[in-house]
Amino acid sequence: MTVYRISQIKNKAPFSFQSLQASRFFSQLQPKCSFGIAFDIDGVVLRGRFPIGGSSRALTRLYDDSGSLKVPFLFLTNGGGIPESRRALELNELLGVNILPSQVLQGHSPFKNLLKRFENELIVATGKGEPALVMSEYGFKKVLSLDEYASYFENIDPVSQYKTWKTEQVSTTSCHSVPGYIVSSERVKAAFVISDPVDWGRDIQVLCDILRSGGLPGRINGHQPPLYFAADDLEYQAAFPSERLGMGAFRIALESIFNRIHHSPLEYVTFGKPNPFVFKNAETILSQFMPSCLTTKGDTGSYPFETLYMIGDNPTVDIKGARQAGNPWFSILTRTGVFKGTDNHPEFPADLVVDTVEEAVDYILKREFYS
Repeated sequence: MTVYRISQIKNKAPFSFQSLQASRFFSQLQPKCSFGIAFDIDGVVLRGRFPIGGSSRALTRLYDDSGSLKVPFLFLTNGGGIPESRRALELNELLGVNILPSQVLQGHSPFKNLLKRFENELIVATGKGEPALVMSEYGFKKVLSLDEYASYFENIDPVSQYKTWKTEQVSTTSCHSVPGYIVSSERVKAAFVISDPVDWGRDIQVLCDILRSGGLPGRINGHQPPLYFAADDLEYQAAFPSERLGMGAFRIALESIFNRIHHSPLEYVTFGKPNPFVFKNAETILSQFMPSCLTTKGDTGSYPFETLYMIGDNPTVDIKGARQAGNPWFSILTRTGVFKGTDNHPEFPADLVVDTVEEAVDYILKREFYS
């Protein structure tokens, strides 16, 4: 018998039930088609590149016997650094289920909405993985990784000679191929932090050069170009036993230094959880996966969900975001990731606390089938 500890269940009384014995029975039933699920990735379904908490089994239950999606779900993560299509392939391989690129919402996915503004402008992107490729696949025409951009400016990184490592970045567009285009004399119109930067010292230096000069490093002060962060997590759970510093830590470091050397404070925009926009966007995407049982003749609108479940391991990101988003979001906190403080946070209490993502999915299916 698995007992689920419930703190503020919406319209439900706390109860206990057997964990997995009824799995086959429930897999043969058709759900009410009125709910969807958003999964965090790191610390919930994966630790590093290894599935945790029975995640593979749990996700399999969301498909029917033919392999078609039975329950609308997606992955809602602040991570990133690679295109959604490639992340979907990785999840397919690691979890053993068929994941579509549209089921992967990463921290930088909302950057697509800025395409109209910066499509043909010079922008720089930094972070681990392939930041320039990410932005290029979104449709931005003149994007350079910070690695490539810095290479156009001699001595911009004064300690580069002491660095023994090399990073290879893939860029699908190259300014060398654009006639009459000179990187060192064209203003950068925006900077994007796609994921956790690899070389913090170099990136802080070059971003400060770009931002306080108006987009032309080495020139006099100018109006700061827009700066966008894909997320603002101070810490996150990875393969190491204790939390790692995230993009929010990099943002704090950059902001602190910039504000000490510039006459005006740093201006920036952050995306990612717990931003309510992220949850609203997830709801819109999930509605596209609603089963056909809800489609009515002549109905062109999106069907309102009765409940949307956010399963995460970070109280101040996943749970806070779901609670701020409000109805129909229902927050479930998992302890598998061993994230610091993975119990009900006094300021952001989860609707439900469980040990694993498999227990979370088991609870959801039973709740939906029995209600």
